[in-house]
Amino acid sequence: MDIKTASSLHRLRLVSAPEAVSFLLLLVCSVLKRTTEFNAVPVMGAIHGVLFILYVIFWLDAWNRTKWDVKTAALYFVLSVLPAGGFFAERKLKRAAEDAVIAARARREGKVNA
Repeated sequence: MDIKTASSLHRLRLVSAPEAVSFLLLLVCSVLKRTTEFNAVPVMGAIHGVLFILYVIFWLDAWNRTKWDVKTAALYFVLSVLPAGGFFAERKLKRAAEDAVIAARARREGKVNA
């Protein structure tokens, strides 16, 4: 895995958890708006919107660089539109990055021919 691919996956990983948190907070703000006088939906909506757009841009970049198949790319996109999906995406991306580091070390040490 080259540095640009690793960077694109890292960016996607960095934005996935905050995007999930903002989505959950937006849902809480929506409920509070309906049940109380508190209305933070415009602010949380804007924050979530920016984070979601960043997620989609980083997702497209990662898909382009990693050459994911359609199933994998669709999984990461679906995780972005589920309320807690960003947490699962972050975990999967972290695991994939760790596996790539282990494979690169093994190739460098000559233990694997992959």
